[in-house]
Amino acid sequence: MIISSQNSKIKLVRALAGRPKERREAGAFLAEGVRLVEEALAAGWPFRFVLNTDDLSERGTGLLRRLEEHKVDVEQVDVSLMGSLSDTETSQGILAVLNDSLLPLPDLPDFLLVLDSIRDPGNLGTLLRTADAAGVQAVLLPPNTVDAFSPKVIRAGMGAHFRLPIQSMSWDEIRLYANGVQVYLAEMDGLSCWEADFKSPLALIIGGEAEGASESARKLATRPVSIPMAGKTESLNAAVAGSVLMFEVRRQRLNV
Repeated sequence: MIISSQNSKIKLVRALAGRPKERREAGAFLAEGVRLVEEALAAGWPFRFVLNTDDLSERGTGLLRRLEEHKVDVEQVDVSLMGSLSDTETSQGILAVLNDSLLPLPDLPDFLLVLDSIRDPGNLGTLLRTADAAGVQAVLLPPNTVDAFSPKVIRAGMGAHFRLPIQSMSWDEIRLYANGVQVYLAEMDGLSCWEADFKSPLALIIGGEAEGASESARKLATRPVSIPMAGKTESLNAAVAGSVLMFEVRRQRLNV
């Protein structure tokens, strides 16, 4: 059992919980909690190691057996020490260190999501989770968007990271990859999403919470699109607006 905060695995977990630079240098990220570790295992994601406490739930104990069957390095850690590592108020007693493993981008993209300057980890995670549910093929992250593999984004994504290609790109790389598809930008003033034709291949850009879309996003976009709203509300939260638009794309394509 690990009881020392100076243990090399504990030091790595603390580093990965911090800055994006540490995660990039280590080539790894954290997934905490039974459900996220289950999702990673089901997806065949490469594990570096798993830490657990001796007070796991029945579900967690079953997960531990499956991890061991898959030859994952599993080690027990002191409960109080695990609590100091946890990014949640109450630890579920299991935490995985996972290796970076980018899922491949589709060769002929049909439905892309570009998240421009999204700074809130909860919003980014929610958008990734919704993208997975709405049938988005890949999510592209230009500069100035929060790190998609930070613990808070991983938790809010609820397993989307293990199923959905998520890649950071420069605007030039995004422009090259999205060449040939219609690029819609979510805006206050634009074509109503109820009137837009989302059946053809497209990329949807959602701008940041505070300042909206960047100049680079506006240059890439071929058409602004908006969500008609009743009442006097001026705008929607970025995650809510993105979710509405993604499911409008799905609705139109299901009704073809």
